[in-house]
Amino acid sequence: MNDDAIKGGKPLSGMRVMDFTRFFAGPYCAQLLGDLGAEVVKVELPGQGDPLRTQGPPFHHGNGITFYATNRNKRSVTLDMQTDEGRRIARALCLKADVVLENFRPDVMPRFGLDYESLAQASPHLVYASISGFGADGPDMNQGAFDLTIQALGGYMAITGEPGGAPIKLGTSAFDMLAGMNCQSAILAALLQRATTGRGQKVETSLLESEVAFLVNAALEYLITGTEPAKWGSEHAQQVPYKAFRTADGWAVIAAGFQNLFESFVRILGREDLATDVRFRNMAGRVTHRVALYAILDAEVLKFRTTEIIAALETAKVPCAPVNGMAEVFGHRQVKHRRMHVRLSHPRYGEVPSLGAAAKYSAFDVVEGWTAPPMLGEDTNAVLQEWLAMRDDEIERLHAAKVI
Repeated sequence: MNDDAIKGGKPLSGMRVMDFTRFFAGPYCAQLLGDLGAEVVKVELPGQGDPLRTQGPPFHHGNGITFYATNRNKRSVTLDMQTDEGRRIARALCLKADVVLENFRPDVMPRFGLDYESLAQASPHLVYASISGFGADGPDMNQGAFDLTIQALGGYMAITGEPGGAPIKLGTSAFDMLAGMNCQSAILAALLQRATTGRGQKVETSLLESEVAFLVNAALEYLITGTEPAKWGSEHAQQVPYKAFRTADGWAVIAAGFQNLFESFVRILGREDLATDVRFRNMAGRVTHRVALYAILDAEVLKFRTTEIIAALETAKVPCAPVNGMAEVFGHRQVKHRRMHVRLSHPRYGEVPSLGAAAKYSAFDVVEGWTAPPMLGEDTNAVLQEWLAMRDDEIERLHAAKVI
């Protein structure tokens, strides 16, 4: 840890992170560490950078918009690790770091001499984190993966979508982000243990493991009963009514499966008779006769405008929500109050929007000091000078040789 860098009271202030990751899962993990105060140095290929910089359109200030979602609070260093000098510099930087994070295939970092075993011999306190598609060992360890392929392989596309419909992926690269979150948790746990033992360790996760662990009750349904979970759309396998209903002017989600909520719901609809109907008067009956019940409820909810039915349900304390688009999400009073939309400023290209932190802390303002994603290589000279005490003439020579 760089004690001179500690500032702002954030828990990772003074921690140095070497971020060798690209695309989504790894950069997202590194961003989360940067959010908590770590100094994150993102290593990119000279002249090209992270492929997400060129993914688009749309573009913003010359970068693909997804780049901005995963690279705030970082410094960018360009380094060609295909060269001997590039590998030498990369190793020297790793030995100054608290955390090394990579998401290459398992054979890449050993080829560069940057595997955990090689680095840990010289730096026993190092926490080394790897994110892969399938895991660090096993028959499929060398297979690459994208979020789409993992969603298919790991079971989520089989349980997502309308009954009888085509397989559907989740609306974002959810398991890239989940793998990044799992990796961040593992890094924090390793740093916590290091505070006691004085030694680092290697932590690993993958998109596949993150997804399978996230199957939760759907997995247990299969493991306990042997039955493949069905696609339910917005419905719930064991609760009825619980889904998105079409209204006269849009959609509303209503979760009224439990008895008191169901009775309040049908009272609002003017259909108290449904609460005493022998088919629907308890949860088990409603689940068994869901098709018949939904045929009735769909027609009744369709008589209401979205705001009208939501207002009535909220008054009755029945869980509900409109199905919002992005405009409604970021115009929502609670989203605004909880600072889930922030703007970050860069000295060269100006302001960019960013999402706020999902977790807040009483001891520090997590958003304070956040920085916009860096331009390609903008911090190369400064990092080499600060971390490695490199002279200006040596840096210029490396630029001329296209090592940096």
